[in-house]
Amino acid sequence: MNVAGGIVSLDALRDAFLNHIKLERGLAPKTVEAYASDLRRFVSSALASGARQPEDLTRNTVLSYIDDLESSGLGPRSRARALSSLRRMMVFAAQRNLLSHDPMEGVLGPRVPKTLPRLIRPDETTALVEAVDTTTPIGLRDRAMIELLYGAGLRVTELVSLPLSSLDSRAGLLRIVGKGNKERVVPVGEQALEAMEAYLSEGRPSLLAGRSDRSRAVFLTRRAAPMTRQNFFLVIRKAARLAGIPQDRVSPHVLRHAFATDLLEGGADLRSIQAMLGHSDLATTQIYTHVDKGRLRESVESRHPRGSGRRAGR
Repeated sequence: MNVAGGIVSLDALRDAFLNHIKLERGLAPKTVEAYASDLRRFVSSALASGARQPEDLTRNTVLSYIDDLESSGLGPRSRARALSSLRRMMVFAAQRNLLSHDPMEGVLGPRVPKTLPRLIRPDETTALVEAVDTTTPIGLRDRAMIELLYGAGLRVTELVSLPLSSLDSRAGLLRIVGKGNKERVVPVGEQALEAMEAYLSEGRPSLLAGRSDRSRAVFLTRRAAPMTRQNFFLVIRKAARLAGIPQDRVSPHVLRHAFATDLLEGGADLRSIQAMLGHSDLATTQIYTHVDKGRLRESVESRHPRGSGRRAGR
């Protein structure tokens, strides 16, 4: 739909923007869905305020929308995302001469606290992995998924959407297509490689059981369909229960965070971790890689030229 230079409704503007980020920008379906949800809410609020087209939008329209977001009970992070979605659509409208002013000028978003996921200790990660029964095809799959998530720092969406062509077992490398279709290559640890090889050689063929392999997805369900995020949440919760770890302390995001934290504590630099996590901004990596202050002190004392450990060893 061509909206450049014409008079369009807010619904038409929203649809054109969503098509733009989906088809031209190539954003992931989940991201487009999030934008769509935010902007449906905005258009509804704006129409209730009397706006019918982009030029009708004012600062008061946006402030009224913010009031609606707060009244709905959304947290600060969700409200900040909603305003970010709106701001991007306003830029899109201005670039196409549909908006001659900035209705968001001077509008401040909510203060979003920097929070970290609950941490899981290395011994708990080991218990989580070892709780999986690897005598069955499903167990081989579950073990491989947990090992790979923790061993390569994947996002859960990246994990379940891996194609068979993504793993180079000989080189120990995994090719990942992440947010915004950005590609990265990450090394895979020995234990994760072993778990993957066991699953690919024994578990996956059993799950296929002569059925068509049209999806070419690495991880399959009992019915040989590609695994979903929801499927894997059930997998990891079951493993947590068997390992005796409270289920509310374990999630795919927690394991991704543990991957980054354990790397940092092992001496890896932030830039390397940033590349492996697929972050475009180093500041995001710094939030993930929260290190226990006691570990930091121990590291300084033992490794810094003026640490007590170095002085004692002279």
